[in-house]
Amino acid sequence: MSRHSKAELIDALSLEMRALRAAAEQLDDVACRAMGINRTDARCLEIIDREGPVTAGRLAEASGLTTAAVTAVIDRLAKAGYARRRDDPSDRRRVLVEATLLARERAEAVWGPFDILHSEIARFTVEQLQLLLHFHARAREYNEQRVAEVRAMRLEAH
Repeated sequence: MSRHSKAELIDALSLEMRALRAAAEQLDDVACRAMGINRTDARCLEIIDREGPVTAGRLAEASGLTTAAVTAVIDRLAKAGYARRRDDPSDRRRVLVEATLLARERAEAVWGPFDILHSEIARFTVEQLQLLLHFHARAREYNEQRVAEVRAMRLEAH
């Protein structure tokens, strides 16, 4: 029998999620400094790496940046050796952007090898993994929905 009420566990989980987010933000800050890039460039590099080669238009859509801003991001990432442009084999008029091996090596060096977390996750049962996957998918969907809602807000400081 649990010594904590459901409400107490929900509150504790909420606080732990906030602490996790703060720790991830701190790690991202120091990792970006170590890699010599800014947070926006790192966010775009993560999108490029996660989605595979992408067009500048797709990167703009996924990052919420303008196409002009994405062009500047791609230029900075290419200059740093973290991304490269290549022709799209299915449409010669388009250019794809992909992460380089250097980007992956340095990202692993600063953010850490994911196999450490993988071995921790491997200890969970299939049912626990399904629960975690469901929860994280719902949390991501909520955040994506809130992005659109907050973009429409016009809040001003007093």
